[in-house]
Amino acid sequence: MSIFTTIKQLANKKDISIYKIEHDLNLANGSISKWNKSDPTATTLQKVASYLGVTTDFILNQSKITK
Repeated sequence: MSIFTTIKQLANKKDISIYKIEHDLNLANGSISKWNKSDPTATTLQKVASYLGVTTDFILNQSKITK
């Protein structure tokens, strides 16, 4: 599972769109979806994790699980 997939699942559970996360955190449109193939900076990942109420460790550990 990718970082993007993990974030998308967390966002869905909280009924928040990826677009809203990007907008609220002043990220470029589509930047989170690019994390399907590349990794975010630590600072940006921390912002998203805090926004979703989880730790960066949680996101990174979940993204290592293959489903």
